[in-house]
Amino acid sequence: MSLRARACLGLKIMFYFLFVGGSLTGRRWKFGSGFVDRIFPVLSPTALQILEYLQKEADTDRIWSSLPSPDAWDDVLTVSVQLRIRKQWDSIIWICKWILPRSSFKPDVICYNLLIDAFGEKFLYKEAESIYLQLHEARCIPNEDTYALLINAYCMSGRLQNAEAVFAEMRNYCPPSSAVVYNAYISGLMKGRNFEKAEEIFLRMKRDGCKLSTESYTMLISLYGKAGKSYMALKVFDEMLNQKCKPNICTYTALVNAFAREGLCEKAEEMFEQMQEAGLEPDVYAYNALMEAYSRAGFPYGAAAIFSLMQHTGCEPDRASYNILVDAYGKAGFQDDAEAVFEDMKRVGITPTMKSHMVLLSAYSKMGNVSKCEDILNQMCNSGLKFDTFVLNSMLNLYGRLGQFGKMEEVLTVMEKGSYVVDISTFNILMHRYGQAGFIEKMEELFRLLVAKGLKPDVVTWTSRIGAYSKKKLYLKCLEIFEEMIDAGCYPDGGTAKVLLAACSNEDQIEQVTDVIRTMHKDMKTVLPVFCGFSI
Repeated sequence: MSLRARACLGLKIMFYFLFVGGSLTGRRWKFGSGFVDRIFPVLSPTALQILEYLQKEADTDRIWSSLPSPDAWDDVLTVSVQLRIRKQWDSIIWICKWILPRSSFKPDVICYNLLIDAFGEKFLYKEAESIYLQLHEARCIPNEDTYALLINAYCMSGRLQNAEAVFAEMRNYCPPSSAVVYNAYISGLMKGRNFEKAEEIFLRMKRDGCKLSTESYTMLISLYGKAGKSYMALKVFDEMLNQKCKPNICTYTALVNAFAREGLCEKAEEMFEQMQEAGLEPDVYAYNALMEAYSRAGFPYGAAAIFSLMQHTGCEPDRASYNILVDAYGKAGFQDDAEAVFEDMKRVGITPTMKSHMVLLSAYSKMGNVSKCEDILNQMCNSGLKFDTFVLNSMLNLYGRLGQFGKMEEVLTVMEKGSYVVDISTFNILMHRYGQAGFIEKMEELFRLLVAKGLKPDVVTWTSRIGAYSKKKLYLKCLEIFEEMIDAGCYPDGGTAKVLLAACSNEDQIEQVTDVIRTMHKDMKTVLPVFCGFSI
């Protein structure tokens, strides 16, 4: 057999593993990864030429007319998978639409799957749905990955009812023992931050007798970590071990992240050590997670020590590593150290992004250093970075905190006249700063503007209003606004309870507030956090 024939056969086997789910090693294709066992598709000289042409050519008609004849189908499909790895969705769409009518293996589920995936990643769920219907019309049999990709497309577009319908259909055709589609559903829900539904699907997965994979457990650990429930993440990890399901480096990193979010350095470090004891070499993501733990706990030099350890072990810090260290120093008030790390990042050839500048801006903002913050904004302009709403909101907050309301108004004018989105966060900052400074009328004027802007007040908005009157000990007014808040369908959090209690002038009022919040807590289906000032 020639080298060319062997290469094509190898590619066909690999594509089978990617999209049909077979495996030589007993390990399944990880949904969404685009490669098997860390082996990327090998590009032939012809495939490299096709890929290079696609990178240069923007005219779709010329691309279609210049693609090779059907006998180069394997090369074209290899390029499609390579484009998927690079997340170049438009190019995938062009090339797969070229392949479908020409494939020697008609109808071809691989191309349909690639198209559903590409449209899903572009949040074009209707187009993904159309491809799925075309697949059926072509009498092509969908496989697990077809359902997984379509569910993911719906989840990413927030079409949860559609995702549930596809999930129900899949269960009629696919064996319940497979975790591929369940994992895709959970992953899509997590991307949409629908953690409650993701947990529900995980529990359904267990009830259906589906064998949970390492990826399944890892996603649930990550879910609980993001929800601030590290104790639940650890419980899932223990169950995973009891079920003889072997954790991988992603599992341990998810656990480190879970503890890092709560600033639990010792537990994060314990998980990091367990990873190493399991024979897994920490990667940059694992080191970053541990650095984050020290940063959130307020130990910047601990984060710096992990940064140095990473370099010592030969693991190169990435942009996120530098950002975490800049942020760690900034949060601790060591803005000079933060800037030194920022400059070091540039020195080693890593270009600072918007986030990089933002963590440095936050460091100087924390110290109230307006001139330095304005210098950073100028640096961003000079670097070609376009300000977004978050950046300008940060400056609004800084000027407002320092009582520089004239400059705050100037920033607001820039936002309204420019192409920036003035969102609810913008109004929350303005209302809070005016309210705390005693400009009640200005605050109320902004509140009335929300309706005209088509914005809905959230818990921060209502709490800011209550807080302004609370500062003046206007207890009855605070209760009045609180009632408006409940009538509007917005429920309090710990901050709301805190400002209500601050408005109280005697024990009777404190007792009344406590009773109201306690009663609401019992009536609500969801669990409110423990409120500051008293226990529920």
